[in-house]
Amino acid sequence: PETALPAPEWIDRGAWSRANLTALSSMLDPLAEKAQAMGGMRGPSRAVTGLVATAEAGALLGLVGRRVLGQYDLALLDASIAPRLLFVGPNLAEAARALDAPADDLLSWVALHEVTHAVQFAAVPWLREHLSALLRELLDGLQLRVRPEALLRLPRAADLRGLLDAVREGGLAGIAIGRERKGLFERVQATMALVEGHAEWTMDAAAEGFVPSLPLLRSALDRRRTERPPVMRLLDRLLGLELKLKQYAEGRRFCDAVVEARGPEALRLAWRSPEHVPTIAELRAPATWLARTGA
Repeated sequence: PETALPAPEWIDRGAWSRANLTALSSMLDPLAEKAQAMGGMRGPSRAVTGLVATAEAGALLGLVGRRVLGQYDLALLDASIAPRLLFVGPNLAEAARALDAPADDLLSWVALHEVTHAVQFAAVPWLREHLSALLRELLDGLQLRVRPEALLRLPRAADLRGLLDAVREGGLAGIAIGRERKGLFERVQATMALVEGHAEWTMDAAAEGFVPSLPLLRSALDRRRTERPPVMRLLDRLLGLELKLKQYAEGRRFCDAVVEARGPEALRLAWRSPEHVPTIAELRAPATWLARTGA
């Protein structure tokens, strides 16, 4: 990479939540400004709304943060915030016990995944700006309007079905973004699936011969991702975290298929430019991406 990677940090759950709340504020602030412009909030009401939104986000991060093992923390919408390489000590220790896995092996394996993310964004010049531009465009188009006539009647079955479909496709973001911006949302999904899938493929490829308990760790982590309490699975779906797990799986299958068909060099082509990123359809049919790019 042309730029240095951040130093690893061993932190607790509270520090992880605070770090992510800082990054999240770069997304919440534009939404608060849009809500103010549309709703005429001013003075104390604006301040109270901001405090409530921050408190709710903090509470949700506190729940999610109990399972995060490591994270390459990158504030995509605020380049002034330096990237961080975070490892949540209590969660790693708890996961090692729950998975009955060697703690050193688990840490090494998780570190491979997060360092891969750091290398991706440091070595691919266009990646951060590409994702940042897509996210800004999505935020600019968020639907924060409320139709008064909709408040004067009970929701119809079609309303509820539409709401459930939107949540199923993209969490709460699927509701706010709207169907007319679905293509833009899918470009974000496809790029993140490549980022996550490539990290999954790399962490296993690099760990062979280096992490003795790799087969145990892989099967245990896959179970950990799928075997969730009902309440947490609902939260995952609402927040779009279930979507992230699908990104891991679809991106990993794509990377495996490309490497099996044409070797690692072909997979590197996906990082050449934004135009070389597979689409959602190509992630599910890697042969079409190989044909389009000539990999």
